[in-house]
Amino acid sequence: MIELVDLTKKFKQMYAVKNLNMFIERGEIVGLLGPNGAGKSTAISMLSSLVEPTSGDVRFENNSILKKPAPFRKVVGMVPQNIALYTDLTAEENLLFFGRIYRLHGKELERKVDEVLEQIGLTDRRKDVVKKFSGGMQRRLNIGVAMLHDPEVLIMDEPTVGIDPQSRNYILETVKRLNEDRNMTVLYTSHYMEEVEFLCDRIYIMDKGNLIASGTKDEIKQILSSEKTISITMERLNDEFVEVLKQNPQVNRVTTGEKEVTILVPRDANVFSEIIRLAESTGIELNSVDNKTPTLEDVFLHLTGRALRD
Repeated sequence: MIELVDLTKKFKQMYAVKNLNMFIERGEIVGLLGPNGAGKSTAISMLSSLVEPTSGDVRFENNSILKKPAPFRKVVGMVPQNIALYTDLTAEENLLFFGRIYRLHGKELERKVDEVLEQIGLTDRRKDVVKKFSGGMQRRLNIGVAMLHDPEVLIMDEPTVGIDPQSRNYILETVKRLNEDRNMTVLYTSHYMEEVEFLCDRIYIMDKGNLIASGTKDEIKQILSSEKTISITMERLNDEFVEVLKQNPQVNRVTTGEKEVTILVPRDANVFSEIIRLAESTGIELNSVDNKTPTLEDVFLHLTGRALRD
């Protein structure tokens, strides 16, 4: 349905996106992941025909969006990273305004406004001024604006940033429902790996403007099929313990939390006795040492060396 072909964007001497190749089939939810500065938003801006690429092409149903953007713009809904609403207007007034931009009028526009308010759970707040809304409610209204014209494709650029868990769950369930009920195609970027796990059929991972991995969730996890993750929890984190782990030749990566250390080792490595010995020698009181199945977060750290939120 949508294909990015050698898509490149260069700013002076820096490549924001370099030779990006992607495809999105009709009815898929595709995740686009990457740490800050990876090039995700630039790629989305080119895909949505808002930014002209330095080279390459974006194709929609085998026609170039760059040469003829109008057909694609009619069927795409865009949920930007930053809230794009008129906060001095009510929820209903915002939807009426943007609906007219989509060339909806009269009874059709009124029907769509009612339908969208129901979908995003804001029917009882339709007459309230948007600046009085919580961040989560504004995010939901932002999604509602993008859905007014029944788009075939929905592009969502980090739609749950900075909102409460209840609103976040509501948004995720709404996206899932739109995909299942309407066969809507969704491109979704997020800084929360659990959202991608819940929503996406396939995943693309970018770093420093380059595509570094792609596939289904299971295919991505297979990147670490020759390794295993061990989680070590303790009463108190000890810098000496962490440093000794990093120096161990069998340990490929060490990630620390408040009271947890996660290490990546070869699948056939037996490091449990070594972990116990190191804990005793450094005065660490261990709570647990557990084998874990590699997660998307583990793969992401392995590929980029950075957490998704970095």
